[in-house]
Amino acid sequence: MKMRLNSNKKKKIIFFFLLIIICIGFIWSLPRLSIPLLIAYVLYLIIEPTIPQLIKLGVGRNLAVIIIFLSLAIISIIPIVVLVPTIKTEVENVGIYLPKVETYIKTQYEGTRLVILQKMGVEISNEYLKNAIVYVTDNLQKIIINIPKLLASLLEWLLVIPFLLFFFLKDGFSFKRIILKLVPNEIFERTYYLSNELNKKIGDYIFAKFIEASIVGTIIFIGLLLMGVRFAFLLGIVAAFTNIIPYLGPFLGLLPAVILGLVEHGIQSPEFSGILFLYLAANIIDLGFVFPILVSKMVNLHPIIVVISVIIGSHYLGVAGMIISIPLAAAFKLVVTQIYSEIYGRGRVH
Repeated sequence: MKMRLNSNKKKKIIFFFLLIIICIGFIWSLPRLSIPLLIAYVLYLIIEPTIPQLIKLGVGRNLAVIIIFLSLAIISIIPIVVLVPTIKTEVENVGIYLPKVETYIKTQYEGTRLVILQKMGVEISNEYLKNAIVYVTDNLQKIIINIPKLLASLLEWLLVIPFLLFFFLKDGFSFKRIILKLVPNEIFERTYYLSNELNKKIGDYIFAKFIEASIVGTIIFIGLLLMGVRFAFLLGIVAAFTNIIPYLGPFLGLLPAVILGLVEHGIQSPEFSGILFLYLAANIIDLGFVFPILVSKMVNLHPIIVVISVIIGSHYLGVAGMIISIPLAAAFKLVVTQIYSEIYGRGRVH
């Protein structure tokens, strides 16, 4: 009889985990569903803690959700209405500016070829430059061709994400209760604890990275604006978005500014040195103050583990893997720590 009960417990646990794997696999196989669902869920994790605060003030849950949702909509719409025309204008100006960049690159390449030929007697073929220009041009054309498709996806997300977010906020507790009913009693307490901790860590991490990226982007934008550099606003946005990528992000954000500085002022100009100093200062502030205070405390991972997780993430999923690698590593550490404490009977580790 006891063996039969143990067998049933194992079957329930196996069924539960198989159900989770199947659901994740199904959602993952549908990018049109998985991407807006993931974005809405992340926003839910960030926003949800404010609901209990409003409830404590005597506001009903449904009214609290409506207040938060409308506030978020207003906060989101205002920047979109104000900033999108500016971004569009700067992007169009970049398109006009690109031939100047191409001319500069060709001139510098020819000069470098001549210096190498005179000093070393080695002639470098023009094919390298032509291949590089063709490669960049082809990729830009692919991006331009895919813009309508991207805009259609963004429009779809703008409709789907708020819809999903509203019902996550409104019925998230009910959804969670339904899911928890499927959890076998033997692992209910651990599953409940881990789900709460995972949600908190992921929500806190994403929020911290958003604040970190906003700070870096704002520093870059204000600095470039004061220096009178072209495309200051667009470069600030690029710096903010690329900052989300661990380690590689600051260099990606610096690259367009370096190209612009070289084309406009030259490598020996004080303006070019000022651009480099600004990006260096912004990243020192980020790595020295913002990241340790905001992000590191959220994930509580050793630097070696962070580096390894980023490398593994980039290997399997590219840039997206680098972005999600740190919260996944933190989640994995939480699960492993909990399992370890259960096996060796040392109590739950908080």
